[in-house]
Amino acid sequence: MVSFFKNKGQMKKREKQKIDDKDQSKSKKLEYIDSSISANLDHMKKKTGNSPDIIVRTLKISQNPEIKTTILYVQGLIDNPSVTDFLIESIMKNPHLKEKLLPKEALDVISEEVVSLGGVESVTDWEKLFLSLLSGDSIIFVDGINKALVASTRGGERRSIQEPSTHLTVRGSREGFTESNATNIAMLRRIINSQDLWIESMKIGTVTKTDVSIMYINGIAKEGIVEEVKERLKGINIDSILESGYIEQLIEDQVMTPFPTLNHTERPDMVAGNLLEGRVAIFVNGSPFVLVAPALFVQFFQSVEDYYNRFDIASATRFLRIIVFIISIVGPAVYVAATTFHQEMIPTKLLVIVAAQRETVPLPAVVEALVMEITFEILREASLRMPKAVGSTMSIVGALVIGQAAVQAGIVSPAMVIIVSITAIASFATPSYSIAISARLVRFLFIICAGVLGFYGMILAFIVLIVHLCSLRSFGVPYMSPLAPLNPEGLGDTFFRRPMWAFKERPKLLSSNNNLIREGDNQRPLPPASRGMKTSDKKKGEGNES
Repeated sequence: MVSFFKNKGQMKKREKQKIDDKDQSKSKKLEYIDSSISANLDHMKKKTGNSPDIIVRTLKISQNPEIKTTILYVQGLIDNPSVTDFLIESIMKNPHLKEKLLPKEALDVISEEVVSLGGVESVTDWEKLFLSLLSGDSIIFVDGINKALVASTRGGERRSIQEPSTHLTVRGSREGFTESNATNIAMLRRIINSQDLWIESMKIGTVTKTDVSIMYINGIAKEGIVEEVKERLKGINIDSILESGYIEQLIEDQVMTPFPTLNHTERPDMVAGNLLEGRVAIFVNGSPFVLVAPALFVQFFQSVEDYYNRFDIASATRFLRIIVFIISIVGPAVYVAATTFHQEMIPTKLLVIVAAQRETVPLPAVVEALVMEITFEILREASLRMPKAVGSTMSIVGALVIGQAAVQAGIVSPAMVIIVSITAIASFATPSYSIAISARLVRFLFIICAGVLGFYGMILAFIVLIVHLCSLRSFGVPYMSPLAPLNPEGLGDTFFRRPMWAFKERPKLLSSNNNLIREGDNQRPLPPASRGMKTSDKKKGEGNES
C-alpha cells in the first residue's frame, strides 16, 4: 500500500516536471543566424568569450568577390584529416565553385557536390549550431545566407580499447568500454548483429549537454520497462552529468538503502548478455561504465565467466561467492557474539586459547572488532588514493606493522586479527564492487547487534535485512526475484547455474511475453548412439571413410 502511494506521488511529480519543461521551452526564444558572416562571427566570439580553441578559416570560393565562406571548428574535438582533406581542400579545389554563383547556389553546391562527408545538414538557429560545434562538428557559413551547414567531423584524441580493470576474468573477452559513446555502441553492434537492437539518444544537463543513449532489443525487452527508463531519464533536470553515477543516483527506485538497484559494468559481453535477457543499457558519454536496468540481487554474484565454463564448475564457484558474501557480513559479528555471550558454543580447547589471548586485552570484543574494522577501512581507502607504485606496498606494510604492533602491545587479540583478515579477503572475492561496499556497511550493523544481544541480535538483524531486500524494487521489478516472489523456473540461474542447453526461457519479469523462448528443442548434447544411429549406419560410414 505504501509503495502504491509512493509510485502515485512519483507519477504526479513527473507530470508536473513535464508541464514545467513545456512552459520553459515556450518561454525560451530562439536566436536565428544572421546573413552576414561578420555579424555571425561577432556573435560567436561574444557567446564563447573569444575562446582561442575555436578556429576560424575564411575562404574565397567564387569569381564573385562578395561571396565568402567561413569554416569554424573546435580544435581538439574534430578529426583533423576529415576537416583538411574532405572539407577545406574539397571546397578550395572544386571546379563548380570557381564559377560565378549566387550565395544560395554556393551553399547548395557545397552541401550537395563538394563536401564528401557522411553527415551534412543545415541549421538556422544558434542553439543547434553551438550544440553541434561544441560536439566536434564543423560549421560552414556563406556570406549572404541566414543559415549554416553542419558537417560531421567529430574525432579528437580518445583512449583506445583496453582490457577492463573491473570484472576481470580468466576466460572471456579482453575488450572494455571507453569514454566514447560511439565506440561503446559499436562494440555492442559487433556482438549483437540484429536489426532489433534499438538505440535512442538524448542530451541531459543544461550546461554540459551530455550525450546519453539507451539500448535495448526490441521484442525481448518489456515495453513497460523501456518506457519507465525513458521517463526517468527525461525527468532529470540538472546542470551537469559528468559520469554515469550521476544518472544512477537520479533514476534509482530506492535512495535509503546500501544496496545497489542498478548494475554497472565496463564489459561489452556482460552488457550483451543482459540485453538478451530483456534488460536496458544506459550509455553516458565520458564514462566507461554502462548502467544496466533492472538489477536483481542475485545478479551481483554472477560473472560472465560463469557462462563460459562448464555448469558444474560455474555452480560451485557461484555458491562459493554466496558463502564468501555471508562471511564478509557476519564474520566479526559471530566472533563477538560467541566470545561475549555464547562461550558454551565454542569447543573447550579453542575456548581456552581464546580466553588466554583475551586475558591481557583491555577492550571489549565489540569495541575491539569496531577498532580493527575501522583501521582496515582506513588502510584500504589510503591504498586506493596512493600512487600505484607505493599503494600496494603501503597497504601490506601498514597492515603487517599495525597488526603485529597492536597484538604485541596487547590492544587486540591475535584471533581478532585473523577474523578481520579473513573477512577482508572475503569482501575482495565478491565479483561486484558495489555489492562489496554494501557488505562493508552492513557488517558494522551486525557487529553492533552481536555486541548488544549476541546471536539473538544477529538473528534480528538478518530478519530486518531480508525484509528490506524483499521490499526493494528496480524499475518495478522485485529486487529478490526469482527468490521472492518465488519463481521456480528462474531458479536455474541464481545460486547455481543450470547447463547451457537447459536455458529454455528468458526471465519472465524482464522479457516480453511474446519472446520468452531462447533456444530450440533437443539442445542437450548426446553421443551418436543415443540419437538413434544404427550400427549398420556406423559400419557404412566407416566403409565410406576407408
